Amino acid sequence: MTKRYLFTSESVTEGHPDKICDQISDTILDALLSEDPKSRVAAEVVVNTGLVLITGEITTKANVNFVNLARKKIAEIGYTDADNGFSANSCTVLVALDEQSPDIAQGVNTAQETRQQSDDELDKVGAGDQGIMFGFACNETPELMPLPISLAHRIARRLAAVRKTGQLPYLRPDGKTQVTVAYEDGRPVGIDTILVSTQHDATIGELRTDAEVQAKIKEDLWTAVVQPVFADIEVQPDSQTRFLVNPTGKFVIGGPQGDSGLTGRKIIVDTYGGYSRHGGGAFSGKDPTKVDRSAAYAARYVAKNIVAAGLAAKCEVQLSYAIGVARPVSMMIETFGTSTVDEQRLLEAVQQLFELRPAGIIQAFNLQKLPAERGGRFYQDVAAYGHLGRTDLDLPWEQTDKALLLKEMLSEAVSVR
Repeated sequence: MTKRYLFTSESVTEGHPDKICDQISDTILDALLSEDPKSRVAAEVVVNTGLVLITGEITTKANVNFVNLARKKIAEIGYTDADNGFSANSCTVLVALDEQSPDIAQGVNTAQETRQQSDDELDKVGAGDQGIMFGFACNETPELMPLPISLAHRIARRLAAVRKTGQLPYLRPDGKTQVTVAYEDGRPVGIDTILVSTQHDATIGELRTDAEVQAKIKEDLWTAVVQPVFADIEVQPDSQTRFLVNPTGKFVIGGPQGDSGLTGRKIIVDTYGGYSRHGGGAFSGKDPTKVDRSAAYAARYVAKNIVAAGLAAKCEVQLSYAIGVARPVSMMIETFGTSTVDEQRLLEAVQQLFELRPAGIIQAFNLQKLPAERGGRFYQDVAAYGHLGRTDLDLPWEQTDKALLLKEMLSEAVSVR
């Protein structure tokens, strides 16, 4: 009997209050690592009407102007008009920062393995915190991400693009997208609902009433945003697909004027849209010694290479760490019955092939020394529209360079499916 169900994921634009905070946090991280790659950073940001608060713990030799960094990023996002209740030039920026706790620092600087006389260089850096991280991949899209979150991100990015290019000049920076995909027996077969909530000017040209404005926005979004997104997608909207735009009737007041924002409050948007489990740790504003971030990237790297190798159609990887300890406390691989090889053999192969200690992850992905060709930008570019599955960025954890090695290592394994 065919099993049919619906699954929904959401995304937000770069002008969403929480995403403003994520981007400022990661802009600070980029600036600090550019001057001092050994910076220890846990930068948190809060925004509200006319206010930015930068707080957290930072230990660094870098000398940066946090206020200027915040204002520049806010302007880049698109908040340059004080009439929005939040503007790069007029908002108040407060800075309240401490240094990293010495109790944490000593465990990161000298891992337990080093204190126990390990000579391995990669044993010298301990995890910056305890915690659990998940990585996931599946073969629903070319980037090996679940289709609902992939579509939600595509629509959100397109929404920002048509605003910034002036194609739809009445749009404002804040926005949310949501896509509901119909599945049959675990495979996407249709688009049930597309929801877009986008901030906009109160009037558009000669259009004055809310009904006229919303009708114009809905028509424009379908043509300029939704249709281009689905141009190369196999699963298409049809006559049964619901298209909802600004369901409250209007969305003029938005951004930090409409809602406060906080770093790390969009962790499901940042990852797999709820399709996979999440360990609970946020990414933005954290330097790569924080395994909340770096190990989540590594777990995605492992899962993606497994799926790319054809060893599973779906794969979820869990890692866990203890603060001040370099080696993962545990590792689990779940393929949801899609593995072509024994999962224990797969786990053993991954443990041999992938480096999962914090220092090893940092080294493999070059997470502390930012690429010169990026002009000091790296983390801030993943702070909106997802940290994973990004086809528009050259991200080291999205490479599938170990897929062939994995396949060769397991070529003699007895198929269990």
